[in-house]
Amino acid sequence: MKNLKKYWFNTSDKVRFLIIGCFNALFSYILYSLILFILGITFYQFSLFLSWVLSSFISFYLQRNLVFKVKGSIIKQYLKCCLTWFFSYLINALFLKLFVQHLNLNAYLAQIFANLIAAIFTYIFFKKFAFKS
Repeated sequence: MKNLKKYWFNTSDKVRFLIIGCFNALFSYILYSLILFILGITFYQFSLFLSWVLSSFISFYLQRNLVFKVKGSIIKQYLKCCLTWFFSYLINALFLKLFVQHLNLNAYLAQIFANLIAAIFTYIFFKKFAFKS
């Protein structure tokens, strides 16, 4: 187990972010899809909002401890993450709307593409702002 931990943290933070980010994105997407299925397709923006709020706690824990491995004030970092997620959410929501309303993509497929775009911005915001050493 010790070797695995050493290997993990010797790996680039970009690779760790990609792995953890894929897990977070999958978890968030499953929540989004489940909420969308329950509420109906017309509630795709609300489904996005709710899934982001619910998945933020897991994402914070994993990013803080497995990607950026930082110390310091958890509350301060969480608030910075919330600000990061807010901007990331806006980027995601904007692209989701663009893909659904202007490109006529299915809301499920559109969220995959919008989430990929938002992930790039999220990494930059996390690295340079939320979890800056």
